[in-house]
Amino acid sequence: MHTTERLEFLAGLYRAHAGDLASVIARQREFLATGPAVVPQLDDVEAELTYLLLRHHRPSHVVEIGTHSGWSTTWILSALRDNAGAGHEGHLHSFDLVDHVLRTVPETLSAGRWTFHRGDLRDTVGKVPPDTGYLFVDADHGRRFARWYLDTLFPRIEAGTPTSVHDVFHLPRARPFTEGSEVLRWLRDRDAPWFTAARAGARENLAAIDAVRAELGIVGARGTTRNPMIFFEMP
Repeated sequence: MHTTERLEFLAGLYRAHAGDLASVIARQREFLATGPAVVPQLDDVEAELTYLLLRHHRPSHVVEIGTHSGWSTTWILSALRDNAGAGHEGHLHSFDLVDHVLRTVPETLSAGRWTFHRGDLRDTVGKVPPDTGYLFVDADHGRRFARWYLDTLFPRIEAGTPTSVHDVFHLPRARPFTEGSEVLRWLRDRDAPWFTAARAGARENLAAIDAVRAELGIVGARGTTRNPMIFFEMP
């Protein structure tokens, strides 16, 4: 999918799910204001795109690598809840070394649709479901861990699976010797396209998405717009 087609596709998702997305944003804003201490990692557009892609693809199993304090987890679970309301059940499997997220994610959102796996992914990778339908990566951003999961985790995920990796484009180019540069090299070697709405790396893409958001009256949950995540389909 070329960039123009991708932007049209994403614009269509915003329009199709505008009402549900606005409701989730309102809940997430309230969650930040009144819930337990949460340090959000995802910026507004990349959180919204994650939600919209999950609504579109309706995966039966989602894998989240890295939870921090639960901001991305609650976005993913919100999409799975809304999919279930439309008759499409899904389950989230989250992996992290620490379990702060167990004290932040509301049980009303997680009950029946979430399994948390604590430990080093290099020890727990066998628990990744073989039918993973969406892969979300936001963990150790070092080069060594990236090389490990590119060699060990990614081959477990079927070709065509929607995938996202956070913290790639804080600058116009991925920093050398980082996870981002390793993932981009891996994709380039396989001639696999990717998309980003990062302000630093693709300002024009962000502007196009923001125009649709403005048209629909979508205002982000936290008001940050760096959006360094990349999105792609597993080659």
